[in-house]
Amino acid sequence: MLPTVEQGFACIRVCQMLSNYYRNIELFRFDARTGDIFLLAFENIQIEIARDGNWRFIDEAEF
Repeated sequence: MLPTVEQGFACIRVCQMLSNYYRNIELFRFDARTGDIFLLAFENIQIEIARDGNWRFIDEAEF
């Protein structure tokens, strides 16, 4: 499974927003099992990008 075009565009938008606020992107992970992209930025910003291009912040309480 490969990332979708929608995920690619969403990933670029999210990475640009993070860099505008001088936040380092520590981890970029594509989960081939679920098809989701996971970003870890700065020290505690966690973002998930779904296959349809929608993204959301992941709350630490979900773990």
